[in-house]
Amino acid sequence: MLYFLDRLVNRKDEKGASAVEYGLLVAAIAALIVVIVFALGGIVQSVFKDTCNKVGTGASVATTSCN
Repeated sequence: MLYFLDRLVNRKDEKGASAVEYGLLVAAIAALIVVIVFALGGIVQSVFKDTCNKVGTGASVATTSCN
């Protein structure tokens, strides 16, 4: 009986993630998003410029500027 009471009083719950662990997880995800944006930024920019140039050459009335 004393063993049960001792375990009940001195119990430590470690069944979940703490706020620090969640913070580290959020920081890692944010860093990954930044790396992906920088890695794919040039590719996406060139695709948009190419599309803008194609639309601009096909337009007969409006003048477009692809900056």
